[in-house]
Amino acid sequence: MSLTIKREVILRAVVTDQLKKELTEELQAAAAELDQRIGQIDLSTRAYITNLQRADLQQAMAVRKRVDAEKARHQELRDAIMERMKQVEVLDNGTEVIRGTVESFVDVKVGDDLAMLLNGTEVVVKDGVVTEIRQRRPEAQKDEKPVLEIVTELPSSG
Repeated sequence: MSLTIKREVILRAVVTDQLKKELTEELQAAAAELDQRIGQIDLSTRAYITNLQRADLQQAMAVRKRVDAEKARHQELRDAIMERMKQVEVLDNGTEVIRGTVESFVDVKVGDDLAMLLNGTEVVVKDGVVTEIRQRRPEAQKDEKPVLEIVTELPSSG
């Protein structure tokens, strides 16, 4: 008897010139999206706050404070992305970076090493091609530090 369980698999990428180019493009797109969000915040709130100041100055100040905090949060994200771009530039070809995780299913049966099956799987890709699938015990990974963890997805605004 066995049971199928969903698990997360670490996705690693071998650094190549092509990967650096892709990462830079992804990070540039994320920075541009943040610039656009900041602009939208300005555009959508400017008239509202101006009108609100005429009716209730205190409420307008409170709204302005929240808007400024949201813009600052977006700017911090943008600054972090720009820092990541600098890190990508100096990555050595041949090293590995964590690109994120994917989900997979695994069959588990009596006697299996559950920790290894659930937490020890990695897929290594080089220029989009799977070069290795690793199955290791989680404690073997614990002390290993990735050169750089690169995730280019932005949190959803809201």
